[in-house]
Amino acid sequence: MNKNLLYRSIPKVDILLADEKIQELIERFSRETVMEAIHTEMANLRAYIGSCNDEEQAKEQIRMLKSNIERVVSAMHTPNMRGVINGTGTILHTNLGRAPISPEHMKRVAEIATGYSNLEYNLEAGKRGERYSHFEKLICRITGAEAAMAVNNNAASVMLILSSLAKGGEVVVSRGELVEIGGKFRIPDVMEQSGATLVEVGTTNKTHYDDYENAITEDTKALLKVHTSNYRIVGFTDHVEIDELIPLAKAHDLPVVEDLGSGVLIDLANYGLTHEPTVQESIAKGADVVCFSGDKLLGGPQAGIIIGKKKYIDMMKKNQLTRALRIDKFTAATLELVLMEYLSEEKAIKNIPVLRMITMPLSEVTKEAKSLVRTLRQAGLAAKIQAVPCESQIGGGSLPLERIPSRAVAIHPEKISVPELEEKMRHLPVPIIPRTVNDTILLDVRTIEHRYFKLIAEQLKSLIGEK
Repeated sequence: MNKNLLYRSIPKVDILLADEKIQELIERFSRETVMEAIHTEMANLRAYIGSCNDEEQAKEQIRMLKSNIERVVSAMHTPNMRGVINGTGTILHTNLGRAPISPEHMKRVAEIATGYSNLEYNLEAGKRGERYSHFEKLICRITGAEAAMAVNNNAASVMLILSSLAKGGEVVVSRGELVEIGGKFRIPDVMEQSGATLVEVGTTNKTHYDDYENAITEDTKALLKVHTSNYRIVGFTDHVEIDELIPLAKAHDLPVVEDLGSGVLIDLANYGLTHEPTVQESIAKGADVVCFSGDKLLGGPQAGIIIGKKKYIDMMKKNQLTRALRIDKFTAATLELVLMEYLSEEKAIKNIPVLRMITMPLSEVTKEAKSLVRTLRQAGLAAKIQAVPCESQIGGGSLPLERIPSRAVAIHPEKISVPELEEKMRHLPVPIIPRTVNDTILLDVRTIEHRYFKLIAEQLKSLIGEK
């Protein structure tokens, strides 16, 4: 194998630039981009030849040089972030963007975002307004709170609340509620950043009323309850409900703050799921401030929503930290549209994708699975295809023990291995993210909208081939 001969057979840059395909790339994109791709791919090719011991493979890589340059240039001008098809059955999949927003809502948001809007302009008064005004009255009507605002996520909510109410003072919280939110972000660390001092009471599994009472000093600024929405402690346990803390807090003139994590505005127990404390229940029990996520069980955009007594919300709105944590026009517009659906529970279940997926009856899921099986079989895929029972999960740190009976389409390819197929599915124009179980691809249809069925069949056909 003469590597020097192989190196000399690599086309020179001026010859590549004179090629018709390369000229087309320069016209479509730019000379600078194409030159960058040429230099990168030629360096990769030389490195490949240097480590390769198969002459035919090396020659094949040289023949592929122009197509590799074209691929690299196209990749440079293709957005890395794109939509995927979620076949995992995890409804609030953190890695896949959590709550999907309905096309109808996004169409309205696009109309607002592609032009100017009254984001901070009061049309009635003809002067500067407040970005929270578009949804504040709405969420107060739904929850019974006096006032509301929103920041960019729920960790920011906790930090802003404690910075506003307890900076330089102490905040009492149960040890059993010191949760890790995800990505190694923890409640104690968020509290530290707020300038408040954490005072832990009780034990991991048991915290009593007396623990809170004995921890209150002249430096105490607030009592904090954190709903453990992303895990459960079962067995020999005890905790203090928020309505039990209210009299104690009032006796010491302290606010009670509750971090619900994944806030929900409807009782999911009505749909066969475990009861998850609603935001309305927290307000009704007397919580002074409640915060929760917008992109979990609420089914909206990423946001940290803060509601409660007006005097406390006003303090947060005036906090200098608020500007650094504030939401943008996309979030404000989307939040308003999603919250409007909650004026009718029936509309919310129908029009908010997350709630629709969570509450979809098994009979309907089964019907959808059969439909996808038919679509795939009609495409003539070289694979064994059938509907099988499975379980979906809510995910996103919500209802961690909940499993929802569902149906998946099982695909066992005949001409390609399952690991290879799964890898190729992730590199499709519209990537498909499945589960793999027992050397079989599973697509849980609970998290797949019907409008994607034909696209799934077309894309899989390009990978699996026909019978």
